Amino acid sequence: MKADFYETLGVQKGADEKELKAAFRKLAMQYHPDKNPGDSTSEHKFKEINEAYETLKDPNKRAAYDRFGHAAFENGGMGGGGQGFGGGGFSDIFEDIFGEMMGGGGRRRSSGGRERGADLRYNMEITLEEAFQGKTAQIRVPMSIACSDCSGSGAKPGTQPVTCSMCAGHGKVRASQGFFSIERTCPQCQGRGQTIKDPCPKCAGQGRITEERSLSVNIPSGIEDGTRIRLANEGEAGLRGGPSGDLYIFLSVKPHEFFQRDGADLYCKVPISMTTAALGGSFEVTTLDGTQTRVKVTEGTQNGRQFRMKGKGMPVLRQSQFGDLYIQTAVETPQNLTRRQRELLEEFEQLSSKENSPQSSGFFARMKDFFDSFGER
Repeated sequence: MKADFYETLGVQKGADEKELKAAFRKLAMQYHPDKNPGDSTSEHKFKEINEAYETLKDPNKRAAYDRFGHAAFENGGMGGGGQGFGGGGFSDIFEDIFGEMMGGGGRRRSSGGRERGADLRYNMEITLEEAFQGKTAQIRVPMSIACSDCSGSGAKPGTQPVTCSMCAGHGKVRASQGFFSIERTCPQCQGRGQTIKDPCPKCAGQGRITEERSLSVNIPSGIEDGTRIRLANEGEAGLRGGPSGDLYIFLSVKPHEFFQRDGADLYCKVPISMTTAALGGSFEVTTLDGTQTRVKVTEGTQNGRQFRMKGKGMPVLRQSQFGDLYIQTAVETPQNLTRRQRELLEEFEQLSSKENSPQSSGFFARMKDFFDSFGER
């Protein structure tokens, strides 16, 4: 006695088409013979699942089954659904389930054999100043463009592609393998549904040729390293009149001699003399916008101290805000001293106290106390 079709798929009698399809896909993946080689039980179960789905997915067959049960398909009734995939029931979703396993992919082609062109990548390097100001750059990119002689059809001017005789224009052919059938990409037209008897001499039937194109790229101010700019439809031309792909500009910003960038903020290390750090003073730095900005150094400035210059950093992309510029001081120790300079420094050292160098004095005192207490343990 045959099992109830609803029980076979594990759904309620009132299940809609979406629930039926989801249940079938799940069970088909579980019991497919390719996943269970040599397992007769799984093979039998797979046949039952397919028969149940073939019947219930068809509104007329389902109505008859709901009224008469399995008897509706006996003795020359409406015709069973289990011995083949007639009407394309299983094959309609076969590619979704097993497409990668069986080399599917015909759906990527559009009608008439037109295929979308590939996306292209172009690497561009700019300076930090260009990233600050923004620019319009002209680039030259070798790419495939639509053939002007055949207007991208691939056929010799005055002729047209013809319907493929093997697949009748469907782009796929069906082959029976045991108890089920498989749809594969047509080997004659490679899934395009059309063939070309007289190819265009200029493009050899491809519908596109390779040329170098000049394009204008707008680089907005504040753009960051690693940003990707998309130029729609500026990629490779589609095959036989298909839509073009996109061109992606990958930007990299050259390292700068003086500034390091962190988001919208800039950092710059500036050496200052020991006397400037001790007595105080000022110096000027040139910012990326070309202006001179004076930085005041307070008395007793230590090495590594940062001075913040608000709004002197990078512009924030597509906003009116700016980041900050941080100036880090690097106190320079005097070198190549004259005799008099040495005498003055020695005199200064004699006159110095712990208050003049609190950090170093405090550090060595703390270190001594630490190791003294460590030795007493």
